[in-house]
Amino acid sequence: MTNSKILTLSLILGFFSILFFPTYAQGPSSFKKNTIKGKVMDDELNVPLEYATVTVENVENSSDVEGGITDAQGNFSVEVKNGTYNIKIEFISYETKVFQNRTVKSDLDLGTIKLGMGSENLDEVVVQAETTQVDIRLDKKIYNIGKDLTTAGGTVSDALNNVPSISVDIEGGISLRGNENVRILINGKPSAMAGFGNTDVLSQLPAEAIERVEVITSPSARYDAEGTAGIINIILRKKETLGFNGSITVNGGIPDNGNISANLNYRTDKFNLFTTTGYRYSESPGYAYFDTRYFEPREDIFLGNIEYDRNIEDRDYDRINRGFNSNLGLEYYISDMSSITGAVFYRLGDDRDVTLNRNDYILNGENLLGSNRTETENEEDESIQFSLNYIKRFDNKGHELTADFQFENDSETEDAFIDEPITYNNTDIDAVRVPSESTITVEDQKEYLLQADYVRPIGEDSQFEAGYRGNIENEVTDYKLFQEDADGNFILNENQTNVFDYTENVQALYTQYGTKFGEFSFLLGLRLENTNLKGKIDSELTEEELQEEFSFDIDTDFDNNYLGLFPTVNIIYELGEEENLTLGYNRRINRPRGWYINPFPSRSSRNNIFQGNPNLNPAFSNAFDLGYLKRWEKFTLTSSVYYQRETDAFQRVQEEVLITGPSGQEIEVIRSIPFNLATNDRMGGELGFLYNPADWLRLNGSANLFRFKLDGEFNGIDYSQDNFSWFGRFSSKVTLPWKIDWQTNLFYRGPSDEIQGTQEGILNIDLAFSKEILNEKATISLNVRDIFNGRKRASFTTTEFFEQDSEFQWRQGQSVNLSFIYRFNQKKQRQDRRGNGNDDFDEGEF
Repeated sequence: MTNSKILTLSLILGFFSILFFPTYAQGPSSFKKNTIKGKVMDDELNVPLEYATVTVENVENSSDVEGGITDAQGNFSVEVKNGTYNIKIEFISYETKVFQNRTVKSDLDLGTIKLGMGSENLDEVVVQAETTQVDIRLDKKIYNIGKDLTTAGGTVSDALNNVPSISVDIEGGISLRGNENVRILINGKPSAMAGFGNTDVLSQLPAEAIERVEVITSPSARYDAEGTAGIINIILRKKETLGFNGSITVNGGIPDNGNISANLNYRTDKFNLFTTTGYRYSESPGYAYFDTRYFEPREDIFLGNIEYDRNIEDRDYDRINRGFNSNLGLEYYISDMSSITGAVFYRLGDDRDVTLNRNDYILNGENLLGSNRTETENEEDESIQFSLNYIKRFDNKGHELTADFQFENDSETEDAFIDEPITYNNTDIDAVRVPSESTITVEDQKEYLLQADYVRPIGEDSQFEAGYRGNIENEVTDYKLFQEDADGNFILNENQTNVFDYTENVQALYTQYGTKFGEFSFLLGLRLENTNLKGKIDSELTEEELQEEFSFDIDTDFDNNYLGLFPTVNIIYELGEEENLTLGYNRRINRPRGWYINPFPSRSSRNNIFQGNPNLNPAFSNAFDLGYLKRWEKFTLTSSVYYQRETDAFQRVQEEVLITGPSGQEIEVIRSIPFNLATNDRMGGELGFLYNPADWLRLNGSANLFRFKLDGEFNGIDYSQDNFSWFGRFSSKVTLPWKIDWQTNLFYRGPSDEIQGTQEGILNIDLAFSKEILNEKATISLNVRDIFNGRKRASFTTTEFFEQDSEFQWRQGQSVNLSFIYRFNQKKQRQDRRGNGNDDFDEGEF
C-alpha cells in the first residue's frame, strides 16, 4: 500500500472515529502517549497479513479501548496512555493471539507476531480462488462459488445452472432435481432480488455477487415449509476484511450486451459498509415454431369463418433488457456480542420486446391464408426492499437471538399492442381483416416479513432452537383488454377485463433440537404453519356469468385457511474421517401463486391463452433422502437416492374452449390451465464426482436420474402417466502454459414424457478461457456459450382436439462474452493446507 493510500485510509478512519467515538475525540490529552507497535505475519507462508485487527483494552477500564489495523507490510502502531492492557491480534480464519496484562509506561515493540490457521478451521473446507467446494451439513449442501470461467460476465441464473441438482431451463425457470416447485431465498429470506416468486431478476444480477449457494433438499424446521422440491438459498457477498476493498467488473459481448458492476466494502472495528451496484443491457434474439394439426376442421370468425385443419406459426423474438440494481447495507457493531444491519435493495427495469408471428392457415394441404402478427410489448418495473437484522450473542458458543424485519414493494406496468395484417389470401373471401388488440397490465406487490430465531447450545454436543415467522404478501393485478371493431375503434372487452386482489398470509412457529453422540448427529424439528389465501375478483361479469364464460365453478371472493404440522428429521452417521451417510425426512407445502389462481386469461397469442384456476388447493409432500459421501486422496464421490410423494400436485394441461369477444361473438382458443392432480410420486438418484489427477487438470461430473408417476384427471380426462428422465453435467479445467485456464462445460437433459406428449433432449456446451493479469489483481475471461446451438426445447403435444410439434429457443445461437474483473485491497486467498485437495468438491464448476 502506498503512503498516499495509507494517509487516505487514516483520514477515513479518523473521520468515522469522530462519528462513532465522540468521547475519544475531545482534543489533546494531558497524559503522555506511548506507542505499541509490531508486525503480523503468516506463520506458514511467512508473508505479511494486511488488515489484521489490533485491539488494545485497558484492564482497569473496559470502556478504554484503542485499536487499529495492519498495513500492506503487516505493520501496526497504536498510541495509548500509561496503564495495563490486554492486546489482541486477530485475522479472519487465523488463530487469535492475546498478550495479557502488559504494563505500558513507555513505547512497546512486540516484534514479529506470527499467526497460524485457527484450529477450528483445520478440518473445514478452505475456499481457494480457483475452485468451488461443497460442505456437507445436517440439512444442506453448501457450494462456495469459485471462479467458474463459463459464468464470468454472466448472471446469477447462469451460475445456478452450474450447481449440482439445479437446472435452469431455456426460459429461466429453476428446478431442483427436475422439480420446478423450489423455493428461492436470498440470504435466507424471500427477497425482491428473487422477483417476488418469479426468477426474472436473477437473470439480471451479476454472478460475481454470489458468495455461496445452499442446496437444501431436506430443509430443517427453521425454514419456511414452502417448496416441495426443497430450497435454494443464495448468499450474496459481504466482505469481512477490514479497510476498503472490492472489485469492479466490466463485460461485453455478442449478441449485444454489456454490464458494469461494483462490489465494494468498507469495514472498521465498529461498522461494515457494503454494496453491490450495477447496470446491465442485453439483447436476446429468440425464436419459436408451432405446427398445429386439428383432427376436425375449425373456423375463425376473424378470418372470414374459413375452415382450416392446420396452422403453422413461426415466431421471432427481439428482446432488449435494461436494468439497474443496487444493494446497499450497513452493519453496526453495537458491542463484541451484538450488531444491527440495515440494507436497501433497489431495482429499476426497462424492457422492450418485439415478437413477429408468421401464420399459415392450411386446409387439406393447401395454403389458404397467411398473416404477419406483430406484438410490441413494453415493461417498466421498480422494486425496493428495506431490511433490518439484529443479532445478540450471549456467549461465544452459539447462544444467540436474531430478529429480522423486511418490507418489499414491486410495481410493474406492461402494455402490449398486437397487429396482424394479411400477407396473402387464396380464398374466395375478398376482405379478410384480423382486428388489432391492446392490453395493459398493472401489478403492485407488497410483502412484509417479521422473523425471530433463538439458539441455545446445551453442553458440548447439543443445541435447542425455536422461532417465529410471519409473512404477508399482497398482489393486485389490473388487466385490461382492448379489441378493434369493424370501424377501427378499440373497444374494452369487459368479459376479459378485471382486477384481481390476492393476499397470502403465512404465520409459523417452529422448534428443533440437535445433538451428537458417538458417530451419530441428529436434527429433529417441528414446524406449525397456518396459511391464509384470500382473493377477490372485480369484474363486470357476475359470478354465474364467469362460471359460464370459463366453464368451471368460480368463487369471486374466497378466504381459505390451511393449518398444518411439518416435521423434519436429519441424521448424519460418520463412517470415517472422510466418509459419511446422511438421512433426511421432511413434509412440505406448495402454495399456488397469484397468477396460478387468477381466472382471467393472459394472451400469449390470439389463439393461445393461459388461465389461472381459483379452485387450486395447496399441494403437500412427504420426502425421504439418503446420501453418501466418500473422499480419497484425489477422488471425491457424493451420491443420494430420494423419494417424494406429493398430493394435490399442480399440473398444466391444454384444452380447446370458447371465450367471448368484445361484440359477444364466441372465439375458439387453446387454453392452458393448472389443476390439482391426485398424486405425484417422484423417485430418483444423484451421483457426483471430482477427480484431480494432476495440479493442471481437474475433472468433475454429476448425473441425476428421476422417475415420476402422475395420477389424476381434469374435466373428465385422465392425465395419469409414468415418466422417466435424467440430466447430467461434466466439466474439465486445464491449466495451459503461461497460466491460462481453459474450462469446458457440458450439460445434457434427456428426453421425457409429458402428461400430453413428449419432450426431446437438450444439449448445451460452453467453452471459456481465463488469464490473471496485473500481478493477479485482475482477471480477463473469454467464454462462448452454447457453441453447438443446442439449447432449445423441442416437444410433441397431443390432445383429443389437436396434435402439435413445437420448438422454442429463448436465446438463439451462440453468445460470446469478454469479461474484465479488477480487485483491490482484497485479502490474499489461503491455500489448501491439507495438500491433497480432499475437501475440494468442484461440482460448482459444471
